[in-house]
Amino acid sequence: MTSLALDGGSALHGTRGAERASPIVREMVEDGGPTDEELLALLETGDVVAFGRFYDRFHESLFRFALRMSGSTSVAEDVTQEVFLALLDRPSRFDRARGGLAPYLYGVARNKLLRRLERDRPYVPVELAPEEIVPASSAALSGLIRRERTGLVWKALLSLPIHYREAVVLCDLQRLSYAEAAASLACPVGTVRSRLHRGREVLAEKLAAGGAFGRKVD
Repeated sequence: MTSLALDGGSALHGTRGAERASPIVREMVEDGGPTDEELLALLETGDVVAFGRFYDRFHESLFRFALRMSGSTSVAEDVTQEVFLALLDRPSRFDRARGGLAPYLYGVARNKLLRRLERDRPYVPVELAPEEIVPASSAALSGLIRRERTGLVWKALLSLPIHYREAVVLCDLQRLSYAEAAASLACPVGTVRSRLHRGREVLAEKLAAGGAFGRKVD
């Protein structure tokens, strides 16, 4: 997998990145930060510093979504990078008329995850060493995921059918609105509501059963 190399020594954060940054980005940062749409417009011009700020803004939430859906740190890392590489390659594919930028990115991540999960197992076991749980650069995210991976909740979530799991993850864990989740899943709001309702029911049943996660659910 090609790395985006967004550490402190990369072109995005080092001297070369600063030289290539547009004055508009620097002015926006001084004024409190550009909007998502402003960053995307600059990204379309090839502004690498705009891309770096874009990455910083969305990386953790996309990684968290992919991890909660797959149960695999490596899958989550790959999918997150693939989303940003796709955006870097063709930023014009985002259609503002169809919703906000965050739901669009979740939708891209979801499509890449579905292809990955179809190719691999339905989900990956979560018995990982602590250092494998999240990238070392994110201490706060590391603590969050460690807490989620304790107890039965994590395994129960991963045992949900995909169409229920994605509704629960997007609405209950990623805190998207029904409309945003519908845009991400390319389905009506009513479908999101019904899947979320049923997903919560199934999740509660699994937790009440104390680990009976192998039962087939329609």
